[in-house]
Amino acid sequence: MRYADITQRLAGLGGAKWDVHVRAKALRAKGHDILELTIGEPDVPTPQVLIDAATAAMQAGRTGYSDGHGEPGLRAALSGRYSQRTGRTISADQVMCFPGTQTALFAVMMGIADSGCEVLVGDPMYATYEGVIRASGADMVPVPLRPENGFRLAADDLAARITPRTSAILLTTPHNPTGSILTPADIDAIGALALAHDLWIISDEVYEDLIFDGETFTSPLSRAPFSDRVIVVSSISKSHAAPGFRSGWCIGPKAFTEALLPLSETMLFGNQPFIADMTEQAVRNGSDVAPGMCMRFAARARHLADRLTQDSNLRVHTPQAGMFAMIDVSSTGLNGNDYALHLLEHAHVAVMPGSSFGTTLDNWVRVALTVDDDAFDMACARIIQHATQLQFETA
Repeated sequence: MRYADITQRLAGLGGAKWDVHVRAKALRAKGHDILELTIGEPDVPTPQVLIDAATAAMQAGRTGYSDGHGEPGLRAALSGRYSQRTGRTISADQVMCFPGTQTALFAVMMGIADSGCEVLVGDPMYATYEGVIRASGADMVPVPLRPENGFRLAADDLAARITPRTSAILLTTPHNPTGSILTPADIDAIGALALAHDLWIISDEVYEDLIFDGETFTSPLSRAPFSDRVIVVSSISKSHAAPGFRSGWCIGPKAFTEALLPLSETMLFGNQPFIADMTEQAVRNGSDVAPGMCMRFAARARHLADRLTQDSNLRVHTPQAGMFAMIDVSSTGLNGNDYALHLLEHAHVAVMPGSSFGTTLDNWVRVALTVDDDAFDMACARIIQHATQLQFETA
């Protein structure tokens, strides 16, 4: 039987990146005491007020078909939010609603990239980026994010990889997996390249509300000289601890959303009205849970860095935002994948190999900051004990 070319383009981009996580789940199901620090899921349940809002909307009959752009109330709320944050008018016509950031990103990429195009993206990157780029037929061009530059995307590294085939730059700020935040100077330099080479800038800002104390976030959408070539994707999954509701959006120029509408209607024909009503409430009222998550995640990242710096040869990159910290495991003599498997089997701690997110992190692992403090402290102790044992074995 014949299959569409897209199945070949995406072959091998599925579950293989999550092998350690799947193995940890299987061991835990068999009764092993596994501490899972793999997945970035909020450490609090979805607020009851949002569940009540969705329930009330369903009971009020908000279960019919939706507008292909998204429900008017939610689009108006997002228009107000982004107008306030950018300091200029973002109209409701510039908003499109989707089931989560992932769907929004897929639709956006299908709308701006095609066979023969190239999309530049920082390496490391979120695990699905290669898939959404290759699904469109475009080629992904990884751009190394250097540890010595705080894992921030450097304009010079981008410029060296721009070709006549380049159509877009895909940014993540705050970044997953490293938790770095692009500075205004970083963004302006990237924007200058986009202007010079007529490129789109796609900015994944799902961690925008999880900025640690003392840090500052700037969106490319707020930079007037090139804002008309910026498309932002985001959702309430992280900010409002509501990943299962799958409610996201994209913000872009009106001409872009008009061009994307037929694709959106072909895919989905709008998101669920009762979820849109809940999301509208979330957007208008802000998040009651994000400040607490920020405090806890930042404290755990500091705790990890302090413990490992003091008691092991492992090096921690402390994040500025988000749900993760990175550990450089090169001192163990193992690469990140082998280290993660060894840590799981011998210390019963599950972390993600850095190679799941790109080649730049081959000697790193990603640690989720989303388990409770006691479990996280126990994981730190196990990681230190494991590192000591590895050092003894290789001495």
